Amino acid sequence: MTTKADEIALVLEEAILSGAVPPGEVLRQEQLSEEFGVSRTPIREALRQLAAVGLVSLVGNRSARVRLISREEVRETFVVWAALEGCAAELARERITQRQLREMKRAERRFADLTNKLRGAGQRDFDVQSVASEWVQANDAFHDVILDASGVKLLAEATRSARRGLYGQAIWSLGYRGQPVWSQWPVLAEHFGSAVAQHRAIAEAIESRSPDVRRLNEEHIFTGGRLLDQLLDRAETSQRGLRHRVSWASSLDSPPPSRRSSST
Repeated sequence: MTTKADEIALVLEEAILSGAVPPGEVLRQEQLSEEFGVSRTPIREALRQLAAVGLVSLVGNRSARVRLISREEVRETFVVWAALEGCAAELARERITQRQLREMKRAERRFADLTNKLRGAGQRDFDVQSVASEWVQANDAFHDVILDASGVKLLAEATRSARRGLYGQAIWSLGYRGQPVWSQWPVLAEHFGSAVAQHRAIAEAIESRSPDVRRLNEEHIFTGGRLLDQLLDRAETSQRGLRHRVSWASSLDSPPPSRRSSST
């Protein structure tokens, strides 16, 4: 049975993972209680749930801070993530079904379409950060097929857990809503092209049962790690002190789907 605290936790989780609430932001019980229109009890429980999955750190008895992962933690996480993904891909090439192959190809096309859209940022008018959030989710959808095809639930859970803590950092580093940062960073255009090509190579390697699939997947993850490292450098310099005001109005009327449920 879903409680009010569960619903609030999902809304807050989506805001954190989408980058709408950036790393380091303080979530105060009094403010959240007023904005959600509930007592502090479900707010307190919701923050505890987020702390339990590592998205926030509790600060005293009245607030929580969105977890800011250190640069060293980011790099170590990518090492773990690459090792787990490589292992999953190697297992998936032997176990993937035809249905899963079709899902993987659909996810690959969706990722490529969103990548092309982001490459046009600066020339077309759209909410860059919203599309960036979709882009990250599309990337996950591609990798989730591989994780599920590995047939090892614990491996899939560990991999999703490793990447999960990087969501907020990744989206935040790409810029807040209304900030036309994409067109200013040539490194992104280069990465977009390579990411699409790497997805295609991984998909083809899995479909053909190629022994190169582990190496391809690990290289793909490390490429993303190097990119995030560069983006964090730029974001920390150009966006220091910038905060995006989040409105929780009507959020509980249609809470977002649980990422936690998709990670288990």
